[in-house]
Amino acid sequence: MDIIGPILFFIISQFSFATADKNPVDIALLSTQSISLENRHSNKFVNGIFKDNILLNIAYLSGKVTEKGDINWHEIKKPLTYKFTLAPKKTFAFHQDVLEKYKNSVAKTTNARFNFDDGFKSDGYLMGDGVCHFASLIYWVAKNAGLDAYATTNHDFAIIPEIDKKYGVSIYKMPGQISLNAIQNLYVTNNKQNPSVFEFTYQNGKLKFSIFEVKKV
Repeated sequence: MDIIGPILFFIISQFSFATADKNPVDIALLSTQSISLENRHSNKFVNGIFKDNILLNIAYLSGKVTEKGDINWHEIKKPLTYKFTLAPKKTFAFHQDVLEKYKNSVAKTTNARFNFDDGFKSDGYLMGDGVCHFASLIYWVAKNAGLDAYATTNHDFAIIPEIDKKYGVSIYKMPGQISLNAIQNLYVTNNKQNPSVFEFTYQNGKLKFSIFEVKKV
């Protein structure tokens, strides 16, 4: 039973990817990685800020939070699974200020500005610290999945635990600085012929991000 249970759970979970017209689909895992949200910084207080900002960023991404007044930290910190589908030739951008080449292809962003007005926290240095770690996890998985992932500005000014520095992404968004913001953004374009599913799971202190390709059989 210990073996059969997890297998059945995996099989059943795959049906959540079924298309609306009920056609059978083939789900291919392209890449997956996870990081610990308990290991974002050596200082416990600062780590807590990073963790909260990452989870809040996911809440904005999922639509669970749309403004500061929606924030319920008890709910935000609960285990979660959220996924969205990116159609072929469409782009996910980490925030709304994008480079000219992506303006007509962006279909999804995290919907956040990472500032006080959105409810993000500061560790005394930067508001929204931690979201670069989240973006770097996405970039890492997207590159390994073979998607067209592009990040202009590397996070080489600070280590991101558990993520190789080549995948480090610097995220920046300040009012009125669209051009600067656009070069400190992350862009992931689905260059496959089929839809890609982006899945985020948070459980037991770990954040996992996976990308699947969905093919009709």
